[in-house]
Amino acid sequence: MKILRIIPERCTGCLRCEIACSYMQTGTFQPAKSVIRVSSFEAHTSYAPYTCTQCSEGWCMTACPVEAITLSPVGAKVVVEDRCVGCKLCTIACPYGTIFYNPDTHKAFKCNLCDGHPACAEACPTQAIEYVEAETADWLGAFAAARAQPHLATALARGEGR
Repeated sequence: MKILRIIPERCTGCLRCEIACSYMQTGTFQPAKSVIRVSSFEAHTSYAPYTCTQCSEGWCMTACPVEAITLSPVGAKVVVEDRCVGCKLCTIACPYGTIFYNPDTHKAFKCNLCDGHPACAEACPTQAIEYVEAETADWLGAFAAARAQPHLATALARGEGR
């Protein structure tokens, strides 16, 4: 299956992925309507794009009481808009915070991999987002652990966290 692989070390924070995504999803350049977000790690002057990893667990699908989230032909978990009742249970169930609620339509929305041609990956000038053949994985875990290590060591040295 093809997935979006995120390589945070390559991200410059240009936000092209958010702009391209919002245009593909809504036909407008409104990054707030994007389903990919760039998170800044200000203490490190670094950035990390994040979006639905199309995880194998599929908590959003499991939580949906009306089965409005289904698998697309490209393997993306997609919200079937006319079936969605806007209960927001999927947004609560997603541990990554990558399924959103649109207050204008009263429906959930999330990454659909642009039907196999992700605009975010195509727009990324540094290839921090790649659309590759791979298994789904927790790409953020190792990155977050590396970033947290100095802070954790400092907190433990101060006696915090005991």
